[in-house]
Amino acid sequence: MSEIFASPFFGIALSVLTFWIGTLIQKKLKSVLFNPLLIAILLTSAVLLIFDIPYESYNEGGSVINMFLTPATACLAVSIYTKIKILQEKWIPIVVGCTVGSLASMGSVWLLCRLFGLDEAMTVSLIPKSVTTPIAMGVCEANGGIVPVTVIAVIFTGILGSILAPFLIRVFRVADPVAAGLAIGTCSHAVGTSRALELGETEGAMSGLAIGVCGIITVLVSMLLL
Repeated sequence: MSEIFASPFFGIALSVLTFWIGTLIQKKLKSVLFNPLLIAILLTSAVLLIFDIPYESYNEGGSVINMFLTPATACLAVSIYTKIKILQEKWIPIVVGCTVGSLASMGSVWLLCRLFGLDEAMTVSLIPKSVTTPIAMGVCEANGGIVPVTVIAVIFTGILGSILAPFLIRVFRVADPVAAGLAIGTCSHAVGTSRALELGETEGAMSGLAIGVCGIITVLVSMLLL
């Protein structure tokens, strides 16, 4: 049995199966609270704990899935290209909006870490929480942070954004799909973008664009701030 758990196929199969179950549950219950990624994380963790499977064994396959993170992020360029005209017409507000959003995210984390007395490593790990995982991990590693903490913060931020985004858009009466998409992508990266695509093609394209712009801004600011 241990040989099965140590196989890369076990980690891949478990990840795909739990996410598929999460998708089915969300479709059945039709609620954003039942996020497929969150359900997959909980189910995977439960399996590992119940059967006492070492994380290292699971990660033999999980690391294979991780390799697709960067290409998957790059594929968002397709949706951006379909809205290239909007980008050309509104590039100034798009860049300014993403810059302000990124600074607000990083600045609030930095201030809260100082307020609660967290050490430098934890601060570095939490600051890139609002950018997509490959970029956040790079920022964390380059500045001596704790990569697992960064990954957890990024996932939590993305799930929270995908759940709250539609509600906040209605509360603040955001009628412009460009503004809605940029806001979602700026605060909740790729996980939020998957939700933005459900709201509309323009929202999804702008959210994907925000991922790239905010990623660049985060890398540049982290070099000065950290």
